Amino acid sequence: MFNDIGPLELVTIIVLAVLVFGPDKLPKVIQDVMRTIRKIREFSESAKADIREELGPEFKDFDFEDLNPKTFLRKQLDNDELGLKEIRNGFDLKKEMAEVTEAVQSADTPSSSPSSSGRLDMTKKPEEPERDDRPPFDADAT
Repeated sequence: MFNDIGPLELVTIIVLAVLVFGPDKLPKVIQDVMRTIRKIREFSESAKADIREELGPEFKDFDFEDLNPKTFLRKQLDNDELGLKEIRNGFDLKKEMAEVTEAVQSADTPSSSPSSSGRLDMTKKPEEPERDDRPPFDADAT
């Protein structure tokens, strides 16, 4: 419930609680808060039990955590029916990137812009096309 609260934040909350409620009333306030949290948990558990009872025996293994989108997606992606594990294990990103890099480096550079290192010079401005070049006419676009 409080997984994302750090130690400094917890100390700050305790100091603020002591300042707001005072050291005399603080134990009573903590008891009231804990009692309220317990009642809310009991209410939610009874509501879950009622829902399971109303759904019937075909939903006896229904888990309410599946309604959380993250849990649902994780459960579906871990399901081996789709074969996603084979795809995930068969795909090596480093190998693919190495192949692409090798192919780009070994490709012939265009004859109009020779370079000593075999790489394209990205600092040069591209040549302007001839004025006679028109884009192709698309009859469906008009």
